[in-house]
Amino acid sequence: MFGIQYLKTGPTQYVLHFQRGRVRHKGAGQAFFYYKPASSIAVIPISSTDAPFIFNEVTSDFQAVTVQGQLTYRIVNPELVASLLDYTIEGGPDKYISDDPEKLAQRLVNLAQVLTRAEVQTRPLRDAIRASDEIARAVLQELSQSEAMQALGVEMLTFAVLAIKPTPEMSRALEAEARELLLRQADNAIYDRRNSAVEQERRIKENELSTEIAVEEKKRQIRETKVAADLAVEAKEQEIREARLNGQIRLEGERQKLVEAETANSRALADAQAYAVEATLRPLTQLDQATLQLLAMQTTDPRLMVTQALQQMAENAGKIGQLNISPDLLTMLLEKQ
Repeated sequence: MFGIQYLKTGPTQYVLHFQRGRVRHKGAGQAFFYYKPASSIAVIPISSTDAPFIFNEVTSDFQAVTVQGQLTYRIVNPELVASLLDYTIEGGPDKYISDDPEKLAQRLVNLAQVLTRAEVQTRPLRDAIRASDEIARAVLQELSQSEAMQALGVEMLTFAVLAIKPTPEMSRALEAEARELLLRQADNAIYDRRNSAVEQERRIKENELSTEIAVEEKKRQIRETKVAADLAVEAKEQEIREARLNGQIRLEGERQKLVEAETANSRALADAQAYAVEATLRPLTQLDQATLQLLAMQTTDPRLMVTQALQQMAENAGKIGQLNISPDLLTMLLEKQ
């Protein structure tokens, strides 16, 4: 209304408000009213910005490669940048009236390409493909120390090389060479594995034979030890049998001596007893029968006397006409005392 407008910027946007040739507002995150017909406003982004790139370069052995990557920068001196490039806006903070804001990224990419070319041209193709990290570190160091960066008021944050690729023909050639090398290594690995398998099989066979020999040797030692033990046991048993037999022989000898001594003693005892009986009965043998009967009648046993009477009557039976023996007499003779 009547040319008066309101502008509000974010904390990552640096504002320069010129009115009638003088700076009325400057700084990040500004918000103010301004008179549009008499004002000129430049908004410079001070946040970090990513700029992808793709370079076509040549290595030291004249092989074309493609370098792909990304750099990240940040404007540290927005007033200097605003004096070099036109960041004037029209109507909004992001509506620039020219394409100068896009030129800053392209200038940085061109400067990075020059430094990257210098690094790539010092290396052959094989080394350049594998040296992406080294090239990125070298270029980042050169950019950080570059006077051109300071003159632009920009600080380089990161520089990353994502890939360095050769041409498709050269890539296939390298792949073929690497493939053949890998195939040769695979063949050598198979050959080594087979040799190792044969060697391991030979070692296994040798170990098996050695084990069988050791087992047979142990078996032989066990058999020899068992035979020796059996012989020792047999010898001990033979000694025991001989000792037992000798003991039995000595015992039988002692028994024979004992029997002979007992026989001699019995004979001597019998002779002594016979001699005693003979000596005792010798006086009686010289007596007649009547004397003996008389001596027998002197005993107090009445049965003996009855018996002697009956014997005498039996001797004189011819002289006896009739003889009566009472049952009481027979009972007395048969009774036990």
